[in-house]
Amino acid sequence: MRMKFNIPFTIKRRQWLKRIQDLGCIAVGVWFSPGTVLAKPEDAHAAIKAITGGAAIKEGRVKLIIPPLVENGNLVVLKVSVESPMTVNNYVKAIHIVAEGNPVPNIFTAYLTSRSGKASLTTRVRLADSQLVWAIAQMNDGSFWQGSAETLVTLSACTEMV
Repeated sequence: MRMKFNIPFTIKRRQWLKRIQDLGCIAVGVWFSPGTVLAKPEDAHAAIKAITGGAAIKEGRVKLIIPPLVENGNLVVLKVSVESPMTVNNYVKAIHIVAEGNPVPNIFTAYLTSRSGKASLTTRVRLADSQLVWAIAQMNDGSFWQGSAETLVTLSACTEMV
């Protein structure tokens, strides 16, 4: 004896594939949404803890300069200087730049030696949003010093005509 099932609806293959595609698009949209792409302050603090290994960070000696208001976050000028004699016994080993709103909080690390002459650098960075940026100097004696600056990134004033 054969059993027959009554299915109240039938889904054709194309409809089924369309639904799977829609679910995939939704998943990709959630994955790349601004809420999941941008880092959170907790991520930045975790990056700082990974850099320092949990060691105490002292305020001072590090001067970080970023414009307080930036029209476009694609090229933001960043200047860092650390007070250090840069001698064989007392020098800056590394400068770490951490931004709390970027997808990857640890933007970059610059390594120095006593032969670097002075502990200062100027570069351009990309900032995803208005945020707090830290510069952490790692000294050759194992101590860490930090400075920070906050910047407000606005939308571009240029409009494109289609």
